[in-house]
Amino acid sequence: MNLDYLHYPYQSQRTVNFAKKGMVATSQPLAAQAGLDILKKGGNAIDAAIATAACLTVVEPTSNGIGGDAFALVWVKGELHGLNASGPAPQSISIDAVKEKGHEKMPTFGLIPVTVPGVPAAWAELSRRFGKLPLKETLQPAIDYAENGYPLSPTLGKYWNIAYEKFKEIFTGDEYKGWFDTFAPNGKAPQIGEVWKSVGHAGTLRQIAETNAESFYRGELADKIDEFSKQYGGFLSKEDLAAYKPEWVQPIKVNYRGYDVWEIPPNGQGIVALMALNMLKGYELKEKESVDTYHKQIEAMKLAFADAKKYVTDPEKMTVSFEQLLLEEYAEARRSLIGDSARLPEPGTPPKGGTVYLAAADGEGNMISFIQSNYMGFGSGIVIPGTGIGLQNRGADFSLDPSHDNRLEPGKKTYHTIIPGFLTKDNEAVGPFGVMGGYMQPQGHVQVIMNTIDFYLNPQAALDSPRWQWIEGNKVVVENTFPAHIAQALARKGHDIQFALDGGGFGRGQIIWRDPVTGVLSGGTESRTDGAIAVW
Repeated sequence: MNLDYLHYPYQSQRTVNFAKKGMVATSQPLAAQAGLDILKKGGNAIDAAIATAACLTVVEPTSNGIGGDAFALVWVKGELHGLNASGPAPQSISIDAVKEKGHEKMPTFGLIPVTVPGVPAAWAELSRRFGKLPLKETLQPAIDYAENGYPLSPTLGKYWNIAYEKFKEIFTGDEYKGWFDTFAPNGKAPQIGEVWKSVGHAGTLRQIAETNAESFYRGELADKIDEFSKQYGGFLSKEDLAAYKPEWVQPIKVNYRGYDVWEIPPNGQGIVALMALNMLKGYELKEKESVDTYHKQIEAMKLAFADAKKYVTDPEKMTVSFEQLLLEEYAEARRSLIGDSARLPEPGTPPKGGTVYLAAADGEGNMISFIQSNYMGFGSGIVIPGTGIGLQNRGADFSLDPSHDNRLEPGKKTYHTIIPGFLTKDNEAVGPFGVMGGYMQPQGHVQVIMNTIDFYLNPQAALDSPRWQWIEGNKVVVENTFPAHIAQALARKGHDIQFALDGGGFGRGQIIWRDPVTGVLSGGTESRTDGAIAVW
């Protein structure tokens, strides 16, 4: 990638990081360093990502866990590979079964929204296909942190305490006792700088490492999950776990001003970013801090989300294909709806035809964009006693409306928010990028990519730049650093602009770009959290 962006006069909060032999970027310094240590032991970028991801389940449990889902985009030997490690709904669940338990919509917490976890299978599959080191070695740093403990970093401590204050009011059933035993062992959330450890978590990671995740899906850990689920009336069973395998998928892309922007295909929401970019490339947007630029970005994002919320679900159940949604003629038709004022988004009719993110690269040219999540922070609130396994609540996104494309069905994968991104140019890797954070993720992808390609910002500046997030209708929330005069001008166009009361909600991103000539790596990490880049 052309490094002219390094001279762009944008005052970033941090400096760009450079390296030649390796780089790991994520939201926790301890996890980033663990990944770098694996590189120095002879591992490649994929090994480093696995080590980092496993550590993040320990050192950032507010955002992810062993019982969550994962996606990856992996660049090896000039080819990009996609891994979908999201899990389906249990075979015994149904709309009627949920309604019989007294729910008119999918609940957020508890055992009902729990889907099959994909994280352990993702680690094992990435290690099997692309890793150089055994899983026992790459998971060892995470085991050590779980067993011996670590001091909480500032942002981690803040969100841990927020979750505890909320959960102590709403988690009143016996099934939630495991969460409090694990994450509030002394009757309160651990504080910033306080050492926390989870011996049960360490034991689970050790079993996953020694069995290449077999224990989790077809062994002792699967039995424990099954027993707990049965005890408290859940739907997830050991048969569901035993049947699960992650899927290698063909990544999808759009060409944006000469660069190919890649995402995982549905059931992930990466297609939202691609649809928006497909619309936006029809404009000449030369000025970043422009009312017209922000207006068109917001309107394109609203239209893309309207389509995704109607059509995106398990790819085998979609009524339109992702190819139809990414057709140039469809992008042109949607673009024509963007006028001079804000409008309420509606889906079109295409022509027939809590999350952590990390990026890693090594000196051999291997690169990986990896994301995993329990959803909504700690997930379902269900922790299997003595194991540290916090189960995700991804099923909360299913609809109980039988006519909805994303309706709940046995064995079906839901609309998924977590998405890794990757950028290439002329069939050469530029590198991995991502912005975690629920429905902010595709919005963050669009903003980061446009900051990079349209406005020549370096990786750190592209991340530090003030963000906006469309919420619903015409409501758009902007960061406190967002230019006030532009916010006022957008309001005059009909946007309901609200400044955020705190710094949360705008995602946390990481970027690593590689110069194709020199092999030099340049990276940026998120200033909105305890982000760190470990370099070699």
